[in-house]
Amino acid sequence: MSENHSARMPRTAQAAESPPRRPASPADPCAMVIFGATGDLAHRLVIPALYNLARTRVLPDNFALIGVARAAGGAQSWRDHLYKTLQSFVGNSASAFAADHIDEVAWKRLADGMSYVQGDLSKPELYEDIRGALDAAANSHGTQGNAIFYLAVADRLFGTVVEQLGNAKLTDQNADQDGKCRFWRRVVIEKPFGHSLDSARALNADILRTLHEDQVFRIDHFLGKDAVQSILAFRFANGLFEPIWTRDRIDHVQITAAETVGVEQRGKFYEATGALRDMVPNHMFALLSMVAMEPPTGFDAASIRAKKAEVFAAMQAVKPDRAVRGQYRAGTVLGKTVQAYRQEPDVAPDSNTETFAALRLEIDNWRWAGVPFYIRTGKHMSQRNTEIAIRFKQAPYAAFQDTPVDGLRPNWLVLRIAPDEGISLQFEVKRPGPVVDLTAVKMDFRYRDWFPKEPNVGYETLLYDVMIGDPTLFMRADMVEQGWRIVQPVLDAWAAEKTGVPVYDSGSDGPQVADELLAYDGDRAWRPVGLSSEQKP
Repeated sequence: MSENHSARMPRTAQAAESPPRRPASPADPCAMVIFGATGDLAHRLVIPALYNLARTRVLPDNFALIGVARAAGGAQSWRDHLYKTLQSFVGNSASAFAADHIDEVAWKRLADGMSYVQGDLSKPELYEDIRGALDAAANSHGTQGNAIFYLAVADRLFGTVVEQLGNAKLTDQNADQDGKCRFWRRVVIEKPFGHSLDSARALNADILRTLHEDQVFRIDHFLGKDAVQSILAFRFANGLFEPIWTRDRIDHVQITAAETVGVEQRGKFYEATGALRDMVPNHMFALLSMVAMEPPTGFDAASIRAKKAEVFAAMQAVKPDRAVRGQYRAGTVLGKTVQAYRQEPDVAPDSNTETFAALRLEIDNWRWAGVPFYIRTGKHMSQRNTEIAIRFKQAPYAAFQDTPVDGLRPNWLVLRIAPDEGISLQFEVKRPGPVVDLTAVKMDFRYRDWFPKEPNVGYETLLYDVMIGDPTLFMRADMVEQGWRIVQPVLDAWAAEKTGVPVYDSGSDGPQVADELLAYDGDRAWRPVGLSSEQKP
């Protein structure tokens, strides 16, 4: 057995010990109105997720889908285009959809409820047409007046669409004498939710003039991943880990979201955004809050979101000298030569936009005081890898003073989010032989070894939660604003800097200044981005 052998069971044993999955109940009857229905987000993620819900019989039996966009056309042409998109995913291992065929029965069930409304999102008459489509859906598909409005549009249009929905009374919920809704209306808003603290506050104010907070679902596809949702179960369902989840036992935490892709055709968007805005106040902070939150009193949405909010409230704004950035230059990624960021389409030749960002964060509460949280995210890096790595404090060395042992390696607990979802624990053992010699080994759990892989784009759970009205995995207004508060000093400092942004080779683990961020605290260092579950610790 090799020293890095991972503890796994044969599939036959797994199947014998794994209890059957508890099925989800279909959600309430409803219609979904997708603004931006002909866009990339709807075609690549939202519609495939709805199809998967139909395939697994989780989609409501009484469901209608209303596409809204500027493009001329009708329901049939929209359906045909969506079907061709699904077909392009079949057999494509690079696609998150990952299906080997289209379930025609499930597709027909979804397609039969589709209709299309064409118009200008800023014009009141469009919303009267949407009202007519919702009334028709209630009559033909029994949606009972329940409606989800999904804003798959540019963020500059969020306030406009919500205001127009409110003016048309489409967000009004019909309550009976007891205050219980006879039908509900919910709005799903994609990121980016603001570009700064001031803009996030303004957007929240605009939206909450029309909607109640419990009608707003600020969606983050990171939280749709099973490996992310399992963090809370891992922490709070196992008596082994929670007692050591404290500053007394943990030295520091590293959270990494590394991508091998560049900005591709999104240069115009990325020039105005950058890595920090794109990833940190939403994706990265969502992961951090699940690792750092206190145990909730229950697994209901109010309890969990309250504990997450406490984490953000306990975090001080990041000092600019505790944040670093970088921009990729030409290099080789996964054996392929790639160009520099400044050579990408729609990118300024002298751009100082960061494609890599790393920050040192602190949480000033009893559990985490003195434990640094390091987060980093970047494009064109050596490997695609999203993980949370928890380093425990080193054991006392005194017991090994008179042995050949020349050092103790730290214990790491690693929660792997993507692409190889799982959990690993590294620890020291004695190497076989007559002398005392230690080596690091790893116990490794991988989702793919225990559970069958199913087609999933990451939005299925989130859409289902919107349909059943469960906001657990969605950010509240105050949480969004706290996230921007924490990073705003860094954004301001980088905007004011006159010097060029540090560069790093495409295909590397990021700029050297990121290593210096950890070296500031002593002997700490980043884990290699490409350290997979198959490699030795």
